[in-house]
Amino acid sequence: MSSHRRRPGFRGRPLLTLLLAAFLLVGVGAATGIAWAPFDRAVRQDASAPGIGTPRPAGPDPGATGPAPAATGGVPPAPVRSPDGTDQDAGSVPGAGDAGAGRPAGALPFDLPGPAALHTGSAGRKLVFAHYFTPYPLSLDNASADADYYTRNYLNPAGENGKHERYGGLLRDRPLPVAPKPGNWELANLEQEVRTARAAGLDGFTLDMLSLSGPNRDRAGLLMQAARAVDPAFKIMLMPDMTSLDTDDPGVLADAVAALGKAPAAHRLADGRLVVSPFKAETKSVAWWTQVIDLLKSRHGIRTAFVPTFLDFDANGARFAPISHGFSEWGSRSYVGQESATRAVQRAHGSGKIWMQPVSVQDARPNQGIYDEAGNTATLRSTWTHAIDDGADWVQLTTWNDYSEGSQFAPSLHNGYAYLDLTSYYLTKFKTGSWPKIVRDTLYLCARTQFAAAAPTGAQSLVMSPRKGTAAPRDTVEVLSFLTAPATLRTSVGTDRDAHEAPDGVHSELLPLRPGTSSAVVVRDGEPGAEVELPYAADRTVQVQDLQYYAVTSGR
Repeated sequence: MSSHRRRPGFRGRPLLTLLLAAFLLVGVGAATGIAWAPFDRAVRQDASAPGIGTPRPAGPDPGATGPAPAATGGVPPAPVRSPDGTDQDAGSVPGAGDAGAGRPAGALPFDLPGPAALHTGSAGRKLVFAHYFTPYPLSLDNASADADYYTRNYLNPAGENGKHERYGGLLRDRPLPVAPKPGNWELANLEQEVRTARAAGLDGFTLDMLSLSGPNRDRAGLLMQAARAVDPAFKIMLMPDMTSLDTDDPGVLADAVAALGKAPAAHRLADGRLVVSPFKAETKSVAWWTQVIDLLKSRHGIRTAFVPTFLDFDANGARFAPISHGFSEWGSRSYVGQESATRAVQRAHGSGKIWMQPVSVQDARPNQGIYDEAGNTATLRSTWTHAIDDGADWVQLTTWNDYSEGSQFAPSLHNGYAYLDLTSYYLTKFKTGSWPKIVRDTLYLCARTQFAAAAPTGAQSLVMSPRKGTAAPRDTVEVLSFLTAPATLRTSVGTDRDAHEAPDGVHSELLPLRPGTSSAVVVRDGEPGAEVELPYAADRTVQVQDLQYYAVTSGR
């Protein structure tokens, strides 16, 4: 098993200054810095399941507030796809960080069903949440992206007075930059994140309750407000984080849950019960949780539907069954060994409980020295396929925005909307029972920017190793095609030029990773069509280790 929250660093090339200088033009100046220094905690994860679906179409630590050195040689931010299809530095694209105004026409390979089709009737019972991690909102200080807290301290190996230098910086990616906002900018940014999630078809967030007080608790309260303001139907499921909350008193936790649970946005079942899904619930005994549930009712008048999220469901599910409405597990972040997901759903349903299936992209944690081999988009496709084929009741995307794990689905600097757009495709099948019809050719490219065995040449001393049980590391570029009809795909990986035939529907093609950039184009009857380029060049010599996969879509 393994892990959760907090994670590390960024990689290094100095293009960040370019991206961010442009961003200054739209900025409104830097505001005061809110620093959250990541806390140490237990790692999450572990689960299992088989094949990867390629369906055919149907037809901070509060004390870290001081300024850190400016970024010098940190990882350059990636170009972002602008509305006209050109790659530009994120700061130069108008509204590059403004996720949430809905998708531009033609962004997806299919037409996303409307809200009624996804959120009412039988589709409305198949819920999809994304795990929201309060330490990494769109902005920490309302400053322009070239000089904000992410740039100065989290993406920069020398940031926060060098505390992350040993592992090359805390983060390797960040949220898409947003322009500074007047007024209550934190609430406005959270509303923007809710709009982004809703536009992708999600039903809500699972809220990681990290703290009883301080910036993370304040942000949790603002998120409840944001959800209510944007869409009263968008719900927040409370997830007390038992690796982080500092209390052994059931009454203290009951009071904390009740304070957020009374908000209109809190997720409740149709019968009015508040859903509470503690992370790593096995940290406390069944008797302890029974006290929490009883106190919620007697002290606050709140009836509870308890849906514990375990690191080890096999070892704990039977003990917790008498007090639980359902179960979940944090899950594995590799595409191999996913078979246990099937067994978990069967066990939950066999005991009359619902199952919330974890769906993930990848996991790379520089500050823990560990990563999972995600196999390009194989983990995302495999975990979604299990949620669909195994009959899960709910899904939790793990995570929306934990950049310290490298597990984010949210639009980010290095992945744009690629992973969220792919999720909308699988989410539609999960909710409606039918694969959406592919109506426009769309390509996704996914690759690392360095080879798995590359040793960093800079000051980084702690390097990541594969987690036990993960897939074997591989150096591949994936061309994932969604085609309306068969076509030739011409590809370029570094200096290698090639072509392959791709069928209609969804098809994954793996190519050897080479130094340089990668691109692909759809060709029919000799005419080029949809095309995509991954603008980050792969290199054999790297200053900072970065084993996250980067992704891009031709749809944006």
